[in-house]
Amino acid sequence: MPSLVPDFLYGTAWKEERTPDLTELALRMGFRGIDTANQRRHYFEAGVGQGLTAAYRAGLVTRADLFLQTKFTYSPGQDHRLPYDPEASLSLQVAQSLASSLEHLGTDYLDSYVLHGPASNYAWTEADGEVWEAMVKEREAGRTRLLGVSNVSLRHLEQMSEAHGEVPALVQNRCYARFGWDREVRLFCRERAIIYQGFSLLTANAEVFRHRRIAELAAQINASLAQIVFAFARAVGILPLTGTSNAEHMKQDLESLKLALPADAVRAMESLAG
Repeated sequence: MPSLVPDFLYGTAWKEERTPDLTELALRMGFRGIDTANQRRHYFEAGVGQGLTAAYRAGLVTRADLFLQTKFTYSPGQDHRLPYDPEASLSLQVAQSLASSLEHLGTDYLDSYVLHGPASNYAWTEADGEVWEAMVKEREAGRTRLLGVSNVSLRHLEQMSEAHGEVPALVQNRCYARFGWDREVRLFCRERAIIYQGFSLLTANAEVFRHRRIAELAAQINASLAQIVFAFARAVGILPLTGTSNAEHMKQDLESLKLALPADAVRAMESLAG
């Protein structure tokens, strides 16, 4: 198994029938971390598995080279194509969903299993507690190495920590510049050595691309605006996801790992939202 989480993850949401080809392409371009979810409404997890199989057959990678991350999604976030019995207990739903994910992805373990958003936007609930405890059992059984949560607030994390006596290994949130790049949650994570994954870094932050200082910096170091955002993310402790379907953009996104932004540029970007 890979000992470390990769520096960049390829996200597979909203790709539908292109999912197998784009997953294989991402691996061919150099990505070694794949993010998906057992939520057919927005993801085609089985298609990710098809792309993995093609990459294995082509000799691009082996399972041991990869970091595979998927998610358990509550029924309100699903459509009619559920990966579990909606009448079953939440604990059983977790077990059924994870078993389905392993089958879809053609593996007997995950590198990371994530709760795809708490049941309530406002608090960590008893339902979340039941799901988390079921996820812990899956980790103890060796079916996942790490556990995480996504789409969470600072309040969720504080209440979760108090309720369970542990924090997740990773947090994945949509990251808005206008909200300080999720500063409060990032600080919570930094203080507890939790990996913070940020998604929609480009699509959620169109205003950043219009900022003169960012354009000047991109020209100064001969980088694309997207590369600047990804390099900034890493500089402030965000592990970025990208979901591009363009091979050249995949290459450019990975090349951003070589960029080191000046400290004043990082400060300027972090303060764009005040």
